Amino acid sequence: MTTIEPNRRSLLALAASGLVAPALLGGTTQAQQVLKEVHTLQPGEFTWHPERSPAGPVAVVASIPEQRVHVYRNGIRIGVSTCSTGKPGHGTPTGVFVVLQKDKNHRSSTYSGAPMPNMNRLTWDGIALHAGKLPGYPASHGCVRLPMEFSARLFSVTHLGTPVIISGSHSDPWELIHPGLVLGDYAANEFEGAVTKLQGKSHPSDWSEGTSAPITSLVASGGDRRITLIENGEEVAAADLTVNGDPRLGEHVFVLRGIDGAAQGLTWQGISHHADPGQPAAQEEALIARLSTGPAFVEAMKARMHPGMLLVVTDLPSRPDTRTGMDFVIMTEA
Repeated sequence: MTTIEPNRRSLLALAASGLVAPALLGGTTQAQQVLKEVHTLQPGEFTWHPERSPAGPVAVVASIPEQRVHVYRNGIRIGVSTCSTGKPGHGTPTGVFVVLQKDKNHRSSTYSGAPMPNMNRLTWDGIALHAGKLPGYPASHGCVRLPMEFSARLFSVTHLGTPVIISGSHSDPWELIHPGLVLGDYAANEFEGAVTKLQGKSHPSDWSEGTSAPITSLVASGGDRRITLIENGEEVAAADLTVNGDPRLGEHVFVLRGIDGAAQGLTWQGISHHADPGQPAAQEEALIARLSTGPAFVEAMKARMHPGMLLVVTDLPSRPDTRTGMDFVIMTEA
């Protein structure tokens, strides 16, 4: 598959953690139960424990240095697999992506129809998660190769809009609750407004087959003080971003979960954790509260918000070289 050659390192270096669990030998051989720590998994081996979190939205973190893919559902890790990312000259781009297309029996249009089973497309230029050979080192043309059996299991739980972070390592997601809607004035009626706008909307993981509801993402850039609203990969609105306090933001990825009536706020799940440089001891709620924009943009966001909406906060400027055309954002650094 073709790839976009990254010219910067990932800003999403997350703290690595270990796990002791039964592992399965994937690939073309029959699965075999073994007991290992995640960092000792051999090429083609993986863990898969969906019973730890039987339902809920999924997030995926692929660590290039670890050559591992971590799968979370409802914030709980349900699987870890070995993988093979891009080889020298065909590096896998790092950053934040969403699943744009799913094809169980995909064949490459670039490499002579090579089979790429259980394909989750991340960019229209050719980066995807799919089954392939795992020699134990980066060997692909930019895609993230997975064991056949693991790729099938992953394919069964992802959906259009599933966030995928390709980065230096990983950290477990966490939950935060923020009062009212983000990016606007925190008026007393804001929570009621959030309830109204989310009423009847479901997470993409719960959409019925054939549903074509738009998938919404937000990119808040501290680098050029701009906020961008992306719908189905296309930019539909942009505005100035106001950052109160320290101008630095750090790198953060949040997924809107829904409404917490008891706490009177919106529930978000954080996927990548970097402390707010200006307030290193503060919770992420404080970071979100430091961001605001104009009423026209807030209204556009309200109209399109849904459970599963992605909010990316970054210090990078939102220049064209941090985006992949009609795809989602790639966050990298010099």
